[in-house]
Amino acid sequence: MNKVSKTIVAAVSLLGIVLSLGGCASSSKSQSSKTLTVVFLPSDSAKEESAARTDLSKKISEATGKKVKVQTTTDYNVAINAISSGKAQIALMGPDGYIEAHKQNSQVKPLVTYSGKSGTLKDAKYYSYLMVPKNKARNYQTNGKYDLSKIKHQRISFVSTTSTSGYAIPAGALKKTFKLKNEAQLQKSGAIFSKVLYGQSHQGSALNLFKGDADVAAFDDIDMVSYGKFSGNKTGAGATYTVNNDAPAPFNTVRGKQSTAIAAYAVQNEPIVANEAKVSKSDVKKIVKVLTSKEVTNDQHFFAKPGSKTRGMFTKEGKTHFIAVSDKWYAPTHKVLGK
Repeated sequence: MNKVSKTIVAAVSLLGIVLSLGGCASSSKSQSSKTLTVVFLPSDSAKEESAARTDLSKKISEATGKKVKVQTTTDYNVAINAISSGKAQIALMGPDGYIEAHKQNSQVKPLVTYSGKSGTLKDAKYYSYLMVPKNKARNYQTNGKYDLSKIKHQRISFVSTTSTSGYAIPAGALKKTFKLKNEAQLQKSGAIFSKVLYGQSHQGSALNLFKGDADVAAFDDIDMVSYGKFSGNKTGAGATYTVNNDAPAPFNTVRGKQSTAIAAYAVQNEPIVANEAKVSKSDVKKIVKVLTSKEVTNDQHFFAKPGSKTRGMFTKEGKTHFIAVSDKWYAPTHKVLGK
């Protein structure tokens, strides 16, 4: 090799080292930032959830010693893109939102979810419903049993196509009911349904039903317990939801309204996730430690007792508390959603 060639090789090698060090510095910087951003889905971005958002941010800040910013959203895709791109480093996600973000970036991983009444993961689930006005529920029965085929050509409201309980789970059932090859026909007006609406939050979808803009609506229980009560067997068809007489906005205009579930589906509890390419392993451990602490377990801004005037992130039922989980725990939802 001549002198010129050796010089070129040496220069290229040096450039490679410099670029490599620059990349390491960039990666290190991304994990050592003095600020963390927590993004919330539309259903958790409501004004009433501000105290819960503040408490979560405060605990994360105390644990990591970093400033924490809150990012609220009005669109599920914005939240998903924020956490998968790293613009936000932590997020409270629905199962479908998490799995979509994980699909976009495998570094998005769950830190914790909340347990069921038992204090374990065995009953760590909530329910997704297809609801109709209570006074019209019998119209959706065949031989005394609720029949999903009866909602064909009706007006339907979903939450968002990226919502697990507000779209993905009930849409899977409707796809089977109407023997569809894909879900595209469920998403547009004039196909299976005369009109398809998107509430952009569970509250918004429920309001479409209670205000008479939709004949049937998809929404879950955990996002609605602060505005009303479920009665009957809440795990199956026939469950009734009644808006409280003192329900705050935006339900103050539909107080006392009732709906009945014509179908109910179990959904795995949602996680708090982190983009681990942007959050250090040390900070991840600190965040998990504080969220699974007794202090957080007993904080009503995280787990409010039923009937409490305090608006909690979740409802305290029995021994409910946060439990550390991994992506493997969400295998059933990965399978259902095919992601």
